[in-house]
Amino acid sequence: MPDKWVRVWNERQPDVPLTLTQVPAGAAAGQLLDGDADAGLVRLPVDRTVFSAIPLYTEQTVVVVPKDHLVTAVDEVAQEDLADDIVLHPLDDVLDWEDLPGRPALERPATTADAVELVAAGIGVLVVPLSLARLHHRKDLTHRPLRDAPESSVALAWPEDATTDQVEDFIGIVRGRTVNSTRGRKQDPARGATETDRSDARRKPMPGRSAAGRSAAAKRTGKGGRSAPKGDRRGKPRRRS
Repeated sequence: MPDKWVRVWNERQPDVPLTLTQVPAGAAAGQLLDGDADAGLVRLPVDRTVFSAIPLYTEQTVVVVPKDHLVTAVDEVAQEDLADDIVLHPLDDVLDWEDLPGRPALERPATTADAVELVAAGIGVLVVPLSLARLHHRKDLTHRPLRDAPESSVALAWPEDATTDQVEDFIGIVRGRTVNSTRGRKQDPARGATETDRSDARRKPMPGRSAAGRSAAAKRTGKGGRSAPKGDRRGKPRRRS
């Protein structure tokens, strides 16, 4: 999805380049607050006293294992299936575990990338959101969905006091708005009403006449807008004097 959003942005604003920067999940909030990024895809929860956030989706949780691990024989893994495994819990873990399945490692790896290396070495297994499993994919590893595991929700977030027009434009792209949509943009007083505002104004009924009234009037008129003659009783013969 980020690649699609960047493509749409570049089509609409070719003179304003948009750059994607990958950072560890725990560093994203700091980058936004320091002004190193205008907006970010972050994992919830975030501090809503300083950030605005639009929830986007919730990721499936998977367990990353060597390709010869026993759980690869099934399509979905239960937490009890990992009871005999060492489950690695990196320091930058984005999942909120109260009780880890399996046996915890004696030392926690610093990053998810380090944990993946340990899985490849046969030291343990790793439980992560699906996107991280794909990000750190290796030919000698695979993953399976983990049933009843904590999930990770992703949101578009930005500092609340830094809601610029460009941030609003990017929000519009993420929400699928068309290029002509003005939702979310602040109106420029110097330019007056936007084209959408003017179109809406043209569609508003005249004072004293409702849309229903216009419909009723339309029904009373014949072709060409002329009213039907009074006393015209179509379908009945007229009496001759």
